[in-house]
Amino acid sequence: MEKLYVNENFPYLVVELLRLLGHDVLTSLEAGNANQRIPDEDVLTFSTIQNRILLTLNRRDFIKLHFQSNQHCGIIVCTSDANFGALAQRIHTILSENTGAFAGNLLRVNKGN
Repeated sequence: MEKLYVNENFPYLVVELLRLLGHDVLTSLEAGNANQRIPDEDVLTFSTIQNRILLTLNRRDFIKLHFQSNQHCGIIVCTSDANFGALAQRIHTILSENTGAFAGNLLRVNKGN
C-alpha cells in the first residue's frame, strides 16, 4: 500500500476510508501544517521530503506545479465528489494499478472514472 499526504482541503472521511483500505495517509493537520497558509510549492516539497504521494482536490495549482518540475514523489489530483466512498475506491484503484510508479508522475482521479 502507498504512503500519502493530503492537504487540508481534503475530506477526512476519504482519509479514513483509505486507511481502512491499507494506505498510510498523513494529513496536514496531523503533520502540524494546518491553518498556516502554507504555499502549495511548500506543501509539495513537504510531501516529497516525507516520501509521500500528494493527494489533493486542488487540481489547477498542483497540475501547474507538476509541469514546472516533476521532482516529487507523485501527485494525485481528484475532482470533488460528495460520495466519499466512491472517491476513496477510485483513489484506491489508481493506487493499486500504479504501485511503485508514482515518482515524478501526475495522476488524475475524475468523478467519472
